[in-house]
Amino acid sequence: MVSQRADLTRSLAAFLAAVALSVPAAAAEPAKPYRIGVINEAWAANHPAVEGLKAGLRELGLVEGRDVVFDIHFTRGKPGAADAAAQELVKAGTDLIFTSDHAPTVAARKATKSVPIVFTLLGDPVVVQMVDSLASPGGNITGVSSRNTDLAPKRMELLKHLVPDVRRVWFIYYGADATDVAALAKLEDAARRLDLELVSRPVNDVASLSRTLRELKPGDALFSPASSTLDIPVAVLETALASRIPAVFPSSLWVTHGGLASYGSDFRAQGVQAARLVAKILRGADPRDVPVEGAENIHLALNLKTVGLLGLTVPRTLLFRADVVQR
Repeated sequence: MVSQRADLTRSLAAFLAAVALSVPAAAAEPAKPYRIGVINEAWAANHPAVEGLKAGLRELGLVEGRDVVFDIHFTRGKPGAADAAAQELVKAGTDLIFTSDHAPTVAARKATKSVPIVFTLLGDPVVVQMVDSLASPGGNITGVSSRNTDLAPKRMELLKHLVPDVRRVWFIYYGADATDVAALAKLEDAARRLDLELVSRPVNDVASLSRTLRELKPGDALFSPASSTLDIPVAVLETALASRIPAVFPSSLWVTHGGLASYGSDFRAQGVQAARLVAKILRGADPRDVPVEGAENIHLALNLKTVGLLGLTVPRTLLFRADVVQR
């Protein structure tokens, strides 16, 4: 009896083992996608830098929905809105924050010392004290510099080439934006060299922006800031077109919407370039050890329709050099 019971036990054990072997092992649970928080001052989620980031990550094998998901906050140029967005992203457990422009980058830096931050559209990250140095950023932040501060004098020269008779140029910018403040000293030097009167006006709200724009006189020109706080570039563009005032911009984005000319880094290209840094950090690199890169794609853009509207003539040398010609 004991022998029979032992045989039965062995048979049952063998049967259960065979059943266990015949059942497929549970599939490994898929890796959770990285959560990328986005903050910019746009009016819609499809900012060119964000679209560039998504395209760049796809090229690197990180597919939206499978490998990465995006939590996009756009502030519509409202001062202070970026602070709330940054705090919300940190609380949500974001793996990385991607910013465009000075205000969103400052907000992200204030909100966290641990979540990695990758910026774009920042003119001079060293001067505005976002990083210790370009080679060794330090802290939890790195990114792509738009080089806007260094390129500002070139835009002033472009304006003078297009409008040789111009004598007074208005630079209207958000007073709390350190990037545009840093560009001001370089613009003052360029204006002296080009024999131009530079009228610099910091504004801090929509009312002061509107009042300042009403001070423009025939024969004046406008120099658009890089920052989108208070939506100043849009106000500059609308005023320039309505009053037929020459205006120069930091990106070809504005030329495609009717702006006269631009010289600067391409927003979408900055996003594509930043995707390399984002992917590197998501795969384990420490932001403090990832050097800040300068924007690689610098474009000269001209809008020939606006040239005609203003009764201007484009020097042939400029036309041949243009990367973007809007007709």
